Amino acid sequence: MKSILDNRPQLSKQVYEVAEVAGYLWQKGWAERNGGNITINITDEIDDEIRKMPAISDRVEIGKKLPNLKGCYFYCKGTNKRMRDLARNPMDNGSVIRILDDCSSYEIIADNPVKPTSELPSHLSMHNFLIGKGSTYKAALHTHPIDLIAMTHNPEFLAKDKLTYLLWSMIPETRAFCPKGLGIIPYKMPGSIDLAEATIKELEDYDVVMWEKHGVCSVGENIMEAFDMVDTLSKSAQIYLTAKSMGFEPEGTSKEDMDALKIAFNLPK
Repeated sequence: MKSILDNRPQLSKQVYEVAEVAGYLWQKGWAERNGGNITINITDEIDDEIRKMPAISDRVEIGKKLPNLKGCYFYCKGTNKRMRDLARNPMDNGSVIRILDDCSSYEIIADNPVKPTSELPSHLSMHNFLIGKGSTYKAALHTHPIDLIAMTHNPEFLAKDKLTYLLWSMIPETRAFCPKGLGIIPYKMPGSIDLAEATIKELEDYDVVMWEKHGVCSVGENIMEAFDMVDTLSKSAQIYLTAKSMGFEPEGTSKEDMDALKIAFNLPK
């Protein structure tokens, strides 16, 4: 069967990077069963032949109007599809969708009529926001890091920037490689428009957003960058929790050293 990826090296590269990250998520235990979602904006890789491809699904309502997405194309992990399977066969466990001219619906065009992730309204809302503010970010990742989710079960950590400064203080790389920190969203129904809108609000200040008792959402230039930020935050969470399991409260990097790091790396906040 012919694939949309055939003879399109740049598009193939992006999709197979998604497959690579999907494998990492499964190996880390962050993607139980069908948990987690990935979407990437592939519009820049779309040629005239793809634009003429007929739909292989019915028109599907998104649930809200997203004016910046008119004519955009996305690769999306499929709903009820496992990351471990996507890692092996990305086009059997995901699909390419086209946003229609009404900006509130989509259709699947390749390779199989695999319905996209149930979190699609949240993901597309993020992409709509990113395009609207002129961002070059193309990737959105949602996953379930065990350590970070565990920390959201403590109400103390849900205050604004409480986790940001704690995780930054565990290892200098976190401050350097996740410079905007971690936004927090109180628990909302997964897949809901409320969750999508709350996520957009947090993305005004953060590249990584924590959904209380649920998981993390990250956006970046590409899927590897989005993954790396979550991976770095998770390492800090592991350091904190390991110290606590040893029976002491970790000291953390001092404010003075954190400020020096900010200046050395020209970091925000």
